[in-house]
This record gives sequence, C-alpha cells and structure tokens, in this order.
Amino acid sequence: MIRLDIPGFKGLEIEHLVLDYNGTLALDGELLPGVAETLRELAANLRLHVLTADTLGNCREHLAGLPVTVSVVAGGPEDQAKLAYAMELGPRACACVGNGMNDRLLFERCALAVAVLGPEGLAVKALDEADLVVGDVLAALDLFRHPLRLKASLRR
Repeated sequence: MIRLDIPGFKGLEIEHLVLDYNGTLALDGELLPGVAETLRELAANLRLHVLTADTLGNCREHLAGLPVTVSVVAGGPEDQAKLAYAMELGPRACACVGNGMNDRLLFERCALAVAVLGPEGLAVKALDEADLVVGDVLAALDLFRHPLRLKASLRR
C-alpha cells in the first residue's frame, strides 16, 4: 500500500494499481522495455491489475508470469467495464494509468489518475480527467516506486 498526504490535493491510500495495456504498457501489442521488471518491483507494495480490450489478442501471453491480474473487457462499452472493475475494488483505493478514451471514467472515479502521452497518443477526454500527465509508462510507474514525486507534482 502507498500512503501519502498531498497538501491541497488529498490523502491517498492506494492498494490497487489499475493499468491499461495497449498504448500504455505495450505498443502494437508488445510489452515495452523495462515494464516487466518494474511491475515485478511494484507488486511488493501494490496489487496490479491490467484492464484491456486486448485489441491484438496477445495481452495474456505477454503478461504471463508477471504478478498482475489481467481482465479483458468485452461485450459492451469498454469505459463502463473498466469503471465497474474499479468499483468492485473500491475506487478510493485505486490509482490508474492509461491513455485512451476508454480510460476516462476510470480516471474520473479513481483516487489518482495518471495519463500517459506516448507514441499512441492520449485521448483528450482522458486528459481532462487525469490528475497528472507523463511522457511514458516508465515515468508513470516510477511515480509509484517513488511516491514523493506525486507529492511534489500535485501539492498546492
């Protein structure tokens, strides 16, 4: 768990890190370099969840053996499915990282939302709901490895 009081923002008690796959952890279906190692490290303090539409159908294969729970969202609006998942976990205990339009409701409800502006872009509606924007997924994940960075960026 990550506990952090951010003056002028809020107190955080993060148990779950909810992550998007394509465009966030992966590019064109391939896990980005350094992500696997970082996820292993983060799993010591957080429960990791990957929510994905799995556009290329290979997410489970690429995440096999990593300490993450993978959930493929299908059969309805993806943004609603991602939100429902977080609601089951308890959104106050969730931080989320993503880049897509289907992350916007998740960003709106979770305790902390980090948007990744990577090679695939960042949906403007997701940006509108994000608490923080970073340039790549490793920078996003490093915020949870070094939580005082969150305090430095989000305090008033």
